[in-house]
Amino acid sequence: MHHHPRPAMLPVLAAAFLLLATLSQAHNITRILAQHPEFSTFNHYLNLTHLAPEINGRTTITVCAVDNSAMDDLLSKHPSIYTVKNILSLHVLLDYFGAKKLHQITNGTALAATMYQATGTAPGSAGFVNITDLHGGKVAFGAENNDGTLTSTFVKSVEEIPYNISVIQISKILPSAAAEAPAPAPAQQNLTSIMSKHGCKVFADTLSNFSDALSTFNDNLDGGLTVFCPLDDAFKAFLPKFKNLTASGKLALLEFHGVPVYQSLATLKSNNGLQNTLATDGANKFDFTVQNDGEDVTLKTRLTTAKITNTIIDEQPLAVFAISKVLLPKELFKGEALAPAPAPEPSAADAPAPAKKGKKKKKAADAPAADANSDAPADSPGDAADDTADDSNGAVSGGSYGNVVVALGLVLGLSLVL
Repeated sequence: MHHHPRPAMLPVLAAAFLLLATLSQAHNITRILAQHPEFSTFNHYLNLTHLAPEINGRTTITVCAVDNSAMDDLLSKHPSIYTVKNILSLHVLLDYFGAKKLHQITNGTALAATMYQATGTAPGSAGFVNITDLHGGKVAFGAENNDGTLTSTFVKSVEEIPYNISVIQISKILPSAAAEAPAPAPAQQNLTSIMSKHGCKVFADTLSNFSDALSTFNDNLDGGLTVFCPLDDAFKAFLPKFKNLTASGKLALLEFHGVPVYQSLATLKSNNGLQNTLATDGANKFDFTVQNDGEDVTLKTRLTTAKITNTIIDEQPLAVFAISKVLLPKELFKGEALAPAPAPEPSAADAPAPAKKGKKKKKAADAPAADANSDAPADSPGDAADDTADDSNGAVSGGSYGNVVVALGLVLGLSLVL
């Protein structure tokens, strides 16, 4: 017996599918600019500097694009790719400015924070852009640290998705002594020093004491590296367990906190799933799962769930994130039920046990033991970050799908009442 939707339900269902289609669309700066050949160089360098996925991972944002001629002027100075990233990040405003808003700025002037400011590397007010309405309908732009000189003007609106993303054209690259200063490549920086200065000194000192592990991290700096360093309190509390590991277990534990691919926070959000690590070696998978939890990004093993608490550095090809807990690989700790909640689908041997029983297993669990029969798939999405930005930048994060499901459920729930 077939039941047909009542006429009163049809508008509700139509609204539900329209809502689903709207929420499912994530903006993609690469695709937007690809429709305009005059911005091809600007578009290319947004991807080359990995700014594109950062832009796609944000909302309420304005991209101030410049044409190929303006980009040629910039590139003629032969800046490093790291300097280009700083300069272009100054052209991404962390607020929505459509054409109408630009011409109706309260009190005629506004100061907008940029993605350059958000990196934490911009000195003083260097990461802000001044926007001012001038006589004759002109709108001028200038870096705040440029002695108040407004060197560029609004040309046209390229695309607007209120109030998500606005892409506009401005006449020239915004000059900024701070952004244009030579930026050192991350490989020239001291990895352990960077971590030590940002709340991960215990982990950094431990890594420094194991030359093999430190060499593995450093060897991956040029090709791309993402490091997840536990905060001091977390690693300090873990040290007694760490000291009970064998030499190979200690090496694997440290290398488990590095991924041999550069991934920004936005990339992690849009590419949830398994990650291979520096410790991965054939059947010894040593992988963990990246999963969104609302606005937060979590890293999950069968035993622990850690949250990314801070971006310490994000300068392609190096990203370092502080995390709330030490990541415990099942290959080393498969006998311990250390997670606050039971792990999904545990086998009989891995089932959560009472605390006393867990203590009896501690010594056996501390010895490195390869879990060749793990139910986790061996493949890893690590290479996804190396794909073209156009492949991944339009992906909708798990959080977005969650919003879609909730919204659709509310609308369909309403239809049942009708």
